[in-house]
Amino acid sequence: MTESAPMGDGTRAVRAGLPEPVKHEPTLPGPVFAAHFHLPGDPTGGYAYARDENPTWTHLERAIGELEAPGADDAETLAFASGMAAISAVLFSQLRAGDVVVLPDDGYQVLPLVKEQLIAYGIEVRTAPTGGDAQLDVLDGAKLLWIETPSNPGLDVCDVRRLADAAHARGALVAVDNTLATPLGQRPLELGADFSVASATKMLTGHGDLLLGYVTCGDAELTASVRRWRKIVGAIPGPMEAWLAHRSLATLQLRADRQNANALALAEALRTRTDVADLRYPGLPDDPSHTIASQQMRRFGCVVSFTLPTRARADRFLDALRLVDDATSFGGVRSTAERRRRWGGDAVPEGFIRFSAGAEDTDDLVADVLRALAESAVAVD
Repeated sequence: MTESAPMGDGTRAVRAGLPEPVKHEPTLPGPVFAAHFHLPGDPTGGYAYARDENPTWTHLERAIGELEAPGADDAETLAFASGMAAISAVLFSQLRAGDVVVLPDDGYQVLPLVKEQLIAYGIEVRTAPTGGDAQLDVLDGAKLLWIETPSNPGLDVCDVRRLADAAHARGALVAVDNTLATPLGQRPLELGADFSVASATKMLTGHGDLLLGYVTCGDAELTASVRRWRKIVGAIPGPMEAWLAHRSLATLQLRADRQNANALALAEALRTRTDVADLRYPGLPDDPSHTIASQQMRRFGCVVSFTLPTRARADRFLDALRLVDDATSFGGVRSTAERRRRWGGDAVPEGFIRFSAGAEDTDDLVADVLRALAESAVAVD
């Protein structure tokens, strides 16, 4: 979409992907439930079969594209059934046996499973931490560099532009997992990435009621290869999920601003507590990632991480919370927190907490957390 005038994030989110107005028609058309479409004659143009395209996807994909790459006419977005479907589509559409891929070793906990599958297909997998741009050291000969910034759950940040430039100089493609940041926090394509990939299950849609993923790419040939992979594996979203996601985008800026403010307020409240260790939030001025994050991010996200002394203390803290659900995932309007080690896939201490700030009143949320910390400290570990 070519913009006639600059737009703020809120305006863009509210208007993104809407069709041209038609008298007596809704501003956002309802979901199209169809497996096939009328198709007399040659199957050229338009909609034919719902594994390939659906009008409800089209509106959503245009909307996300306008957020990820505003004003970029060559950028296209493809919607998927989940974030992992989107991640898998990029990896397995671009890599072949004998290729080398570089992954973060501190990213989303399913990446180790992805690594196993890549290796089984004859692909060499190298890993390095996100912090300090450590992936630079293992780039030589790579076909694809996969970046996750901020990393989940540790919240380290790397310099996307520096890594992208280095990867391209070596002939590698670059994909950035933008789930934690959202396009309102960071635009990977503008920082030099070839792919921006995300789980829209999280903050983009923000209500914890659907699974969705997407890939945004500025190169037609690369986009076509990802689309082909989606067609082959059938990892497509349902029309209802796509419609709900598009509806949710209208409040993205409102939600993001409140949730980011709550995350910062919570992080500031935790800074001086002696029972809280390894506090991380890129928006804190003294966070190790703040300098580079402030250069490439416009919002720092809704997730705060910290460590309590023991597993028992962490469990008591979570049980004492009243405004926060003990649940996995992040980015929803209702705050959630979990002891991340319970899944077994993250290299974090037993007392490590990943906290996702919701849209509650800031004072209420911070007070609930501080009360829960105080109550959970009473028992002896």
